Amino acid sequence: MTLVSLVIYIAIAAIVLTAGMWFIKKGSKSLLMSYTQNFTGLLFLFSGWVKAVDPLGTAFKMEDYFAEFYVTFSGTAMSFLAPLFPFLSGYSTIFAILMIIFEIVLGMMLILGDRPKLTAWFFFLLVLFFTALTGFTFLTGYVPGDQNFFSFSEWTTYDAKNMRVTDCGCFGDFIKLEPRISFYKDVLLMIPAFFFIWRYRDMHQWFDSSTRNNISTLLTILLLVYCVYNFHWNEPHVDFRPFKNGAHIYEIQQKERKAASEVQVVAMKMRHKTSGEIREIPYNEYLKNLSTLTEEFETIEQIKTEPSIPATKISDFSITTFSGDEVGDVYLYNPEPHLMIPVYKAEYTMIPVTKTVTDTLYNTDTLAVEGFKDSIQIVKSVSDIQTREVESYDLVWDEEFIMTLKETILPLQKAASDDNVELSVVVSGIDEEKAASLAKASGIDVPYYTADEKLIKTIMRSNPGIILWKNGVLLQKWHYKKLPEWNEIKALYLK
Repeated sequence: MTLVSLVIYIAIAAIVLTAGMWFIKKGSKSLLMSYTQNFTGLLFLFSGWVKAVDPLGTAFKMEDYFAEFYVTFSGTAMSFLAPLFPFLSGYSTIFAILMIIFEIVLGMMLILGDRPKLTAWFFFLLVLFFTALTGFTFLTGYVPGDQNFFSFSEWTTYDAKNMRVTDCGCFGDFIKLEPRISFYKDVLLMIPAFFFIWRYRDMHQWFDSSTRNNISTLLTILLLVYCVYNFHWNEPHVDFRPFKNGAHIYEIQQKERKAASEVQVVAMKMRHKTSGEIREIPYNEYLKNLSTLTEEFETIEQIKTEPSIPATKISDFSITTFSGDEVGDVYLYNPEPHLMIPVYKAEYTMIPVTKTVTDTLYNTDTLAVEGFKDSIQIVKSVSDIQTREVESYDLVWDEEFIMTLKETILPLQKAASDDNVELSVVVSGIDEEKAASLAKASGIDVPYYTADEKLIKTIMRSNPGIILWKNGVLLQKWHYKKLPEWNEIKALYLK
């Protein structure tokens, strides 16, 4: 589905809702106001719901924003704000849930007409926040990768590759929007935002004030439970990500890569070195006049055809050893069932400690043995033994994290091995030495691989999670709190 088709569906639903309201209430103060309330309310209900299905996805997106804000403000006159963003990042899940609930409840308040003046201002402030967020992301497309956002004199022509956050996350994983498109959407939403503030007295209202308050309160409580359920107790019950149950990941990857290889360059966007004029030169003309053009122009970007199949994160599926050897075939090209334990964050702390190190000092002498030619020997003797203190770190694994591995994954590994089903762990953010320590602490002595953190987060929200693969097909994913008994897994998926 595209943004245009989604807007059309919501517009039709808003027409039906407005017509029904007109029939039931025998009219309204303003038909335009009622329709605008219903349209924006339904839009917020839907955009909030697709994020409530997967609140961790929104939390991860907020972490991306916080990381970019930290880099942006560091080294500027506003550097005092930079430390705030790592702090906020630690609470990104809470912020994500609160924002999702606020968006959905606000959508319901618009449809109900609850507290019109307050609702109008809430809508204006939320849209203003979204506009500033997507506007910042969109404008980074004008900022070269080695420049700070506030270095305005260094801005160049727009290039989507420059954008620090490539997806706004406005509709979760349901629809991926470029920040530029999302920014235009939010700018357009400022029109009803001003309209609501200007004419809030014309808003229609359903029920009495007490009933509206009760609906909003009940909705808030239900949404809180719903959001927490979709990551704390289980995987999202609706999966909009490409790595969904039953997906043939190997086939999809091959199709996406083939489509990407068939993309053709149709033109070159170039800038005149003296005048700064931007021109799009057809690729055939560019090749014919290459030497002349490169003397006068510098290349900005290639203009390419769109791939027949849009690329997803499946194209980036890459699992390696800690030394960098690709082992993705263990999952994508393996006729035997295989269990993957994805871990996007290994929970540990590094405790600073002071250790005593012993240094032994030696004296070196030469010794000649009388009566033997060329009998010079080097003799070492201890001259002194000294101790010194050095600063070091001890690796301490989080007890709850290790206990989860021991109580959930270790019994699974033992039961699966009895049926000759192999298991491996894919973990990001640690090296081979830490992986060996994790194996020892958890007792899970299996192959350990590594992958990009964002890839693992896209595949699985549970940390750790459990995935059953066979013949390149992702058969089933389980949250570690919802893992069935091994006999049940065998009966359902390994017949």
